[in-house]
Amino acid sequence: MSEQGLRRVAVTGLGAVSSLGTGIEAFTAAVREGRSGITDISSFDSTGFRHTRAGEVHGFRPQDHLERLPAEKWGRSSQFAAAAARLAVRDAGWDTDALSAARAGSAMGTTNGEARAFQELTEQWLAQGIGGIDGDLAARASADRIAAAVNTELGLRGEAQTFGTACSASNYAIGYGFDLIRSGAADVMIAGGADAVNRATHAGFHRLGAIAPDLCRPFDEDRGGIMTAEGGAALVLESWDSAVSRGARIYAEVLGYGLTCDAKHPTQPDRDGIAECIRRAHRDAGVKPDDVDYVCAHGTGTAANDSTEVAAVREVFGDRIPPISSIKSMLGHTMGAASGFGALACCAALYEGFLPPTATVRSVDPALGPDLDCVPGRARPARPRIVENHGFAFGGNNAIVMLGRPE
Repeated sequence: MSEQGLRRVAVTGLGAVSSLGTGIEAFTAAVREGRSGITDISSFDSTGFRHTRAGEVHGFRPQDHLERLPAEKWGRSSQFAAAAARLAVRDAGWDTDALSAARAGSAMGTTNGEARAFQELTEQWLAQGIGGIDGDLAARASADRIAAAVNTELGLRGEAQTFGTACSASNYAIGYGFDLIRSGAADVMIAGGADAVNRATHAGFHRLGAIAPDLCRPFDEDRGGIMTAEGGAALVLESWDSAVSRGARIYAEVLGYGLTCDAKHPTQPDRDGIAECIRRAHRDAGVKPDDVDYVCAHGTGTAANDSTEVAAVREVFGDRIPPISSIKSMLGHTMGAASGFGALACCAALYEGFLPPTATVRSVDPALGPDLDCVPGRARPARPRIVENHGFAFGGNNAIVMLGRPE
C-alpha cells in the first residue's frame, strides 16, 4: 500500500492491571499523584535475598474481570493480559459480539512468559522426577498463550501474536498492531503486554546487583537500581474512521514507531542504537525533535540505563531536551509490560493534559548533564501534543512508539 493510502490509527480504549490499581482511572490517578506500588514481596519466599521489595498486584481476582476465559487453566501473565484487554475493550465501548465479528486480533509482549509455572514445574521435577510433573500445569507454561488468552477472552478471530522481545516487547506489539491497521490488514488490534513477578527474574537481577533496596529512583544521583514488578497493560487500536463512526472517545493517535537491534552487548544499552531508534521513530511519525513535547523514558533506575538513555536523547534533541520522566519510579519494572504501561501513561497525558512524574527522584544526577527536567514528585499540568514512549531491552532490542493528541 502506498504511503498516501495508509490509514490513521486511533487509541480508543485503555486497560491496566497494576500495583498502582486496576482500571485506567485508578492507574492514571496514582500516576498523577506520584503514588508508589512497591511493597514487600509476598508471592514467593524471599528469604536469602538482600533486597525483598517489588511491585506486586495484590488481591487480583481474575474472575472479577473475565467473562469467557477459565482462569484456572491459564497462567498469571495470561490472566493479567486477558483482564487488561477486557478492561480496555469495555473502556473503548466495544460490544463484545461486534468486536468478535470484526477483523480484530491481539499482539502482546512479555519477558518471562509464564515463569511462575516453569518455577513450579522445575520444583516438581527436582522433588519427584519427571514423572511427577503436573501435566495441566505444563499446559499453562507456554508464553505464546498470553496473546491467545486475549483472543479467547474477547472471542477474537484474527492474529494472536506474542512478542518475546523482553522489556521493549509491548512497544513491538503496539507497532505490529499499528502496522496491521494502517495497512488495512486488520481493523482493530488489542496491543500491550503482561508479566508476573517471579523468583527466577528477581534472582537474576539480584545477582547482577541491579535490584534497588527500597524504591526505584530513576535519574537520581543516589539511585539503587530497578524494582521488579508485574501487571498487564492493553490498548485498543482501531482505524481512525472506525473510531469516528462509532463516536468513540479517542485518547491518542498512533503516529509511528521505530525499532533497532544493535546487539552490541548482552546487557549494556548502546547510545548510538537508541539514538538511531529515536530517529527512526521520528521519521516514521513524520515529526522533528522540536515537535516532541514529552518523553516517557525507559528509565529503569540503573546508572547504565539512565546515562545511556539521556546521552542518546541529547544526541538527537540537542540543546532542547523535552521533559523526560519514568513511571517505573512508581510502578517498578514490569518487564514485557513496561512500555505498555508507558503507552497508557502517554495516552492519559495527551487526553487529560499532564506530564507523568518521576515520583522518587530527589536530586538529579549531575553526571546526566544540565537542564534535565525529570518532572519530579507529582504530575505537572501541561498540554503535550506529541509524545514518545521508550522501551529498551537486553541485547539492544529498542522500540519507540510516537503518540499524538487527537486532532
